[in-house]
Amino acid sequence: MSKYRILCLDGGGIRGYITARLLERLQQQHPDCLEGIDLIAGTSTGGLLALALASGMSPTQMCDLYANAGQTIFDDSMLDNLTDLGRLVGAQYDTEPLQQELERLFGDLRLGELNTKVAITSFDLDNQAKTPSRRSWKPKIFHNFAGEDSDAHLSVAKVALYTSAAPTYFPSVDGYIDGGVYANNPSLVALAQAIDQDNAHTERAELDEVVLLSLGTGIAQSYIEGEALDWGITQWSRHLIGMLLEGVSGVADYQCQQLLGERYNRLQVELEAPIALDDPSELPTMQRIVMEQPLDEASDWLRQHWL
Repeated sequence: MSKYRILCLDGGGIRGYITARLLERLQQQHPDCLEGIDLIAGTSTGGLLALALASGMSPTQMCDLYANAGQTIFDDSMLDNLTDLGRLVGAQYDTEPLQQELERLFGDLRLGELNTKVAITSFDLDNQAKTPSRRSWKPKIFHNFAGEDSDAHLSVAKVALYTSAAPTYFPSVDGYIDGGVYANNPSLVALAQAIDQDNAHTERAELDEVVLLSLGTGIAQSYIEGEALDWGITQWSRHLIGMLLEGVSGVADYQCQQLLGERYNRLQVELEAPIALDDPSELPTMQRIVMEQPLDEASDWLRQHWL
């Protein structure tokens, strides 16, 4: 039976370095594992990685990007902190350094010129429908499949910027924000895109052909003690973002397991303590965690189902 290989990459800010290093290690063990992929899906930093891989860059090159550009992208000046009151009334970081890096990385490349099909999550804050009653926000999946809704004409750098516009961290861009608000783990999005009946016959996958490898950006064990929490906005706000990101990721993981069975594999590392999405100083910690991560199970799965 033919295989339709899907690689899915989670959001997680600077922790995308974990994903890139994991891919690097897997490629060292299986040099051909990133060849012949039919679809790469990504959210936020995973979207950036997906676009880079689809354009022919290596995991090692992406590791270098995080190491060399992370500090510039997540550079928060004292003046900015005073202006936005630390993040209470404005985004933490300016978009310009990230935009410049993406334009340097991708130049004028368009989605339709990529070597591989991609599905990149974002969220449209206003569909600007001509009929006021139909005006609404909605999820947006940027892709380069054929069809009327194809985004093949769009700039890769611009789509990377859309998917990376994480609320409170970066301003929205052209009305789009980070797709992590609904699909921080884009595995189910990718699966739906692959088997979409609107795809051209030559681009459509059958469910029983799909083999899906999903990579996370690390998870720290978290819990909230107490059985009857009489909390309001102030108390819950400290936890909601983490709960939502991990919640939607966990649901996608469960659904893909049920749909694909042994043809699905989720590679996730456990963090010793939470690592902020915008802290490049943690790169050495992330490097150590990845190098200590056992990959025997993932490697066996690749041999049995992927390669």
